[in-house]
Amino acid sequence: MSNADIVITALRTGYERLAELVTNFDEDALAGPSAAAEWDIAQVLSHLGSGAEIMTNTVQLTLDGKPAADSDFNQNVWARWDSSSRQEQAAGFLVWNEKLTTLFESLSDDQRDNLRIELGYLPAPADVATVARMRLSELTYHSWDVRSASDPSATLDADAVPQMFQNTTDLSWITKPANLNGQQAVLTVATTDPATEFSLRLDDPVSIDPNPADRADLADGSLTLPAESWLRLIAGRLAPDHTPSTLELTGPVSLSTLREVFPGY
Repeated sequence: MSNADIVITALRTGYERLAELVTNFDEDALAGPSAAAEWDIAQVLSHLGSGAEIMTNTVQLTLDGKPAADSDFNQNVWARWDSSSRQEQAAGFLVWNEKLTTLFESLSDDQRDNLRIELGYLPAPADVATVARMRLSELTYHSWDVRSASDPSATLDADAVPQMFQNTTDLSWITKPANLNGQQAVLTVATTDPATEFSLRLDDPVSIDPNPADRADLADGSLTLPAESWLRLIAGRLAPDHTPSTLELTGPVSLSTLREVFPGY
């Protein structure tokens, strides 16, 4: 399987897992709080649904050989979804995420390898695997936002985790180094499922070094945790009641400080 094949398969699995819940949500469930700050369940689904509609349009325009839509298209989509009822938002989530997933699945082997999609906010058109991986990350995090509201032990979809790791090299836009209050440290991070090891440099800017600082004179401490928990940490989704008991942290930086450095998005 190509990289695009793996990501698209994970997209299907993640969508169907969330869709199974959504089809059984009543009005009270949709109005309930999610793990996404200031959004109820329906608003999370609206965000995922409108994003799926926009990405479906983007991919289809590329396939049709047409230029990318202007910003008015996105604004109109968001306005329509924002004005919809909770039940309409839930139903629209199902419709548009099925459309987007099916569209990715319909791409030929040649398209999966060679198609380049103009997103408008990247320096160059991106390949299918990259675009699908970006969507997978958004779907996976927000699926967790929905599921964890009623299940504190919820974890990110296992099929998505290895793919999401490929999007975590640039931390500059999701970190607040000011919350270190001048403290500096290097942590060796070791994850499980999958097993990875790298260095987290807590400074301004916060950065990742793929080479672990395995010498005592280079590392100030260590962080060991499941890979999905690392992904939730850097996305601001590792609150105390959602932290696994297997997490181990040594060194001068506390877990509460790490949570402040990665406040979420």
